[in-house]
Amino acid sequence: MTEAGWNDVDRYLTDTLIGEGDSDVLEANSAAGLPAIDVSAPQGKFLSLIARSIRARRVLEIGTLGGYSTLWLARAVGPEGQVVTLEFEPRHAEVARKNLDGKGVGERVDIRVGAALETLPVLAQENGEPFDLVFIDADKVNNADYVRWALRLTRPGSVIIVDNIVRHGAIVDPAADDPSTRGSREVLELLAAEPRLDAIGLQTVGSKGWDGLAYAIVLD
Repeated sequence: MTEAGWNDVDRYLTDTLIGEGDSDVLEANSAAGLPAIDVSAPQGKFLSLIARSIRARRVLEIGTLGGYSTLWLARAVGPEGQVVTLEFEPRHAEVARKNLDGKGVGERVDIRVGAALETLPVLAQENGEPFDLVFIDADKVNNADYVRWALRLTRPGSVIIVDNIVRHGAIVDPAADDPSTRGSREVLELLAAEPRLDAIGLQTVGSKGWDGLAYAIVLD
């Protein structure tokens, strides 16, 4: 099947199982000039179902963009839950705040602006309750460091998800040596070697092309 066919299937899945899918948020992100790298609607619903299945009440997201994936997670944690989301670009955070407030979940979301590797130590110093779910979807170069911080901020049974690990198959191409591909290989090798994690990677196709995610559980 061609990539056009993948798009058709994603549209069918969205129409059949989701409906409108908050496309207005994606339109607002586009109008604000944000890059079109949000998760797809089926991927957002998948994140939401994972959060609900583990009864997550505290979620950490690394990489907010315009808040589309944040919206799915904020709905999943419910009115008593919280999503802490880290965003490097102040403009992106501003757009995300407007989107989340407009959808009525703004009070559930704490947006921290700045480099995540500077924000994460602050979170650790706050000694808050452990996070039940961590979704990592930021610069790929630092993915391994993000997972290491996620381990410090979670508990046994927590879930860590790393997006965009397949890179259109580049992770198995010896000639592909760009920073994002190296970062994806590094994080997969970390997930394999870290005794506190049990993990798997999955390939995906759809409107976001050929990619995939890693899914890890923090062990006792």
